[in-house]
Amino acid sequence: MNGRLVDELLASGHLTPDWAPSFRGVPREDFIPDTIWRQDESRSGADLVPLHRDEHPGLWHELASGDDFVITQVDDGHPVGPDGVGDTVTSSASMPRVVALMLKHLDVHGGDRVLEIGTGTGWNAALLAHRLGADHVTSVEIDHDLASHARKALSAAGFGEVTVITGDGALGYPPTAPYDRLIAAVACSELPYAWVAQTRPGGRIVVPSWALEYHGLLAALTVTDDGTAVGRFVDDVSFMRLRDQRIDPRYQVFSYTDDEHEHATVTETDTHPAEVASGGYALGAIIAIGTRVGDCRKGYFPSKIPHSNDGTLWLTDHDSGSWARLCYDHDHGPPYLVRQYGPRKLWDEVEAAHAWWVDQGRPDADRWRFSVTPQGQRIELTSP
Repeated sequence: MNGRLVDELLASGHLTPDWAPSFRGVPREDFIPDTIWRQDESRSGADLVPLHRDEHPGLWHELASGDDFVITQVDDGHPVGPDGVGDTVTSSASMPRVVALMLKHLDVHGGDRVLEIGTGTGWNAALLAHRLGADHVTSVEIDHDLASHARKALSAAGFGEVTVITGDGALGYPPTAPYDRLIAAVACSELPYAWVAQTRPGGRIVVPSWALEYHGLLAALTVTDDGTAVGRFVDDVSFMRLRDQRIDPRYQVFSYTDDEHEHATVTETDTHPAEVASGGYALGAIIAIGTRVGDCRKGYFPSKIPHSNDGTLWLTDHDSGSWARLCYDHDHGPPYLVRQYGPRKLWDEVEAAHAWWVDQGRPDADRWRFSVTPQGQRIELTSP
């Protein structure tokens, strides 16, 4: 990884000084496969176009060594379109700043044994191996081809002693449990209790979570003596889910028919969409909305124009056929026009949940307690 990016991550606080030597010594590009994919928005249908290292070496290197995520697999390794064009991202190399953030929250110490769920390219496992020793890292990857690539990349980088298991990450890896730390590079809506059971008391779990369907969050939990994992949501992140927890692709579609648009209810609101859609605004508000508005998926699409305040907020409940859409721009609003359709008035629900959060004194994210037991998981607001 180039030194300037490491310096930027240090300056931003995503990367802590104790991890800097590993980020400098383990370049991400050494783990990126020769074929990656980029989205071509000019295409209809499948729009993930392959980019081959030998055909575009400069662009490949720019992407592989940059601070954005890199798509490394589409359609579970079987692109649906001609010439390798894909429709659905099924694996990617995460943004370095997100990797650094998660490792910061993992809080490792010398001698710790770590279980990683979702090996992907192998880069995160290599960073852990650089810091802790390769024999202290076990990683589980469900996809055979991804696991094979990771093993080769780890071996080539000098970390061949990392144990890479091809298997279902939701089950963890009991043979070498318990672990001092567990980190997941895949998200889950229900945190598998096997992860808690395989982490020693006092051990730490860092995992992207869709426990609140409304928004992707990063959870950091500590395992207690009675086998409960207790912690907080510490940031907002968006990861692909465990394969057995994937959602129906239809739930990800934000659209409406002409008839629905014609019969939609039109109202106005003074609430800016960022206040209910962006974790960067107030993570506590996002958690409050997610706990109070169930079966609601959000699509928040800020304008791609630099320094623009324009964009669109979508809310959908596929089962009831309800949706809400709020378009906003700097020339119109507040108030902003809201269109809602179906038996649920999703915007009204979300706005009411946001108002409840305000009435509670705008509790921050650290007031929300996330716990996992053999009986399931709970999210609750604690006293100040």
